Amino acid sequence: MQLQAITYFNELVRSRSIRQAAETLGVSPTAISRQLENLEYYFGAPLVERGARGIMLTAAGELLAARSRGVMRDLETARQVIDDLRGLKRGRVSIHVNGAAINAILAPALARFYAQYPAVRIEVTVSSAQAALNAVTGGQTDMAVTMFTPPEAQMDIRFRLPVLHVPVMAPDHPIANLAEIPLEAIRAHPIAMPDRSFGIRRAFDYRQRSAGLEPVEIAFTTSSLELQKELARSGAAILILPAMTVMREIRAGELVAIPFAKQAEIASDLQLGRAKSTAPSFAAARLAEFLEEFLPAQAKRVTAEL
Repeated sequence: MQLQAITYFNELVRSRSIRQAAETLGVSPTAISRQLENLEYYFGAPLVERGARGIMLTAAGELLAARSRGVMRDLETARQVIDDLRGLKRGRVSIHVNGAAINAILAPALARFYAQYPAVRIEVTVSSAQAALNAVTGGQTDMAVTMFTPPEAQMDIRFRLPVLHVPVMAPDHPIANLAEIPLEAIRAHPIAMPDRSFGIRRAFDYRQRSAGLEPVEIAFTTSSLELQKELARSGAAILILPAMTVMREIRAGELVAIPFAKQAEIASDLQLGRAKSTAPSFAAARLAEFLEEFLPAQAKRVTAEL
């Protein structure tokens, strides 16, 4: 059995389509089918069932998929350790991220890390916090940087950083002259936020209910940060974001961030987590160590500027 067959199988499991797997890997669909047949012959059992909506894994296929991801990750770790011994310091590291604050402080971190380790390739996936945790514990990614993160016993939390979410609006907005924003004030104006699958929306709903208020109807429901910022710049809506997320717009005088009144504050932790059960590769260990030091320092610098 060749490693190529396992590589093809893992991509087939991810895409659930022979044609899509072939396109991703840059090979023909026939090559994927041939390697699948080799695996089925080797294990003496069918691994997939073909249907109108793509492929479905058999029980044997599910078992192989679960085991093969770990095997391939272990082999990749071994290769990276060998490269490290040879002084090459290269490899690949994947990271799942969520949360509006992450873009503002993660991008500079990755740029600085890459300058130190130019042979390391970094793959960043944006997802929900729960999906990020699932990817870490399921072996699909090396680490996760998340906010409003549900507890997960299998995660090793490397650091937590408190982050406040505050009202963000155009400088000429009717309530932009307030020193702090009470719930009643923000509820009287159009708001742009993501839907309730996002932690910030649920936290805002909870804060209103805690004050004895029924959650206000959101005028613009969108997960697009760029669209949210454009709505705020035009004066059409107020946002609820970490101020560091809109630092560029604040510096340009396009937006302002005003704190909530104390009883209305919405806080979360920005946290970095890895799987407890998996030894990190060279690249993953170096990136985690770098982020553990860089992210809190970067957040502190941004907060001081605000």
